[in-house]
Amino acid sequence: MKQGYLIDMDGVIYRGAEAVPGAREFVAHLDDTQTPYLFLTNNSAHADLDVVAKLKNFGIPTTVNHVFTSAMATAQFVARQKPGGSAFVIGEGGLSESLQQVGYRVGPNAPDYVVVGEGGTMNLEVLERAQRLIEGGARLVSTQADVRRPADAGPPPGCGEIVSRLETATGRTAYHVGNPNPFMMRLARRKIGMRTDQVTLIGDSMATGIRGATDLGFRSVLVLTGSTQVADLGNYPYQPTIVADSIADLLPEAALAVA
Repeated sequence: MKQGYLIDMDGVIYRGAEAVPGAREFVAHLDDTQTPYLFLTNNSAHADLDVVAKLKNFGIPTTVNHVFTSAMATAQFVARQKPGGSAFVIGEGGLSESLQQVGYRVGPNAPDYVVVGEGGTMNLEVLERAQRLIEGGARLVSTQADVRRPADAGPPPGCGEIVSRLETATGRTAYHVGNPNPFMMRLARRKIGMRTDQVTLIGDSMATGIRGATDLGFRSVLVLTGSTQVADLGNYPYQPTIVADSIADLLPEAALAVA
């Protein structure tokens, strides 16, 4: 049966500033066999072209057609909820660009949404303005719920931490669009044109990628090059379809087969 792949990036394709051995060869195999795939990332800071450039630096040539970010998913979510709306954004250029691409105005005085993503300038003045906008009727949406995000110098605050402060201050509950939300995962499945039983997700996190795959009935491969190790599996009521040491084990010549 033909398979399509949804591939997490950090912890699967690379770790910090280093590529995971075998990642380039695995992606080349997908290209050579014309196998549908998407790179998924919950990091909303970068535009799709920036993600392509980053992957190229790791020796993985690809195109924007193979990239799907939580910023893109968030833009599609708000556009479906309120077409042609507006947003106050806490985040970097990738999020603002994705919103503008779906016809959203960014930065008006009375926005429909406060949208929180990764990075960007976050200080008390920005938080206070966001709080007032939410209290004035703007709805609170975030690109993902993680309170920490990976970084070589140690994990800085993620958008989940910023959102939790706004939830506490306003009494409102945010909607988190990114993985493992089924909304993002369904959009990704449709982009590769596969049925549910044809999708395999490759991820390093039980809490995000593997959970998202489980919720939607996708096959899943947990690789042990990221945030989850074998000893952690007992902490979860759900399990991946396959556990692999790394993405290199998924190459055709490896003993492990996922198709």
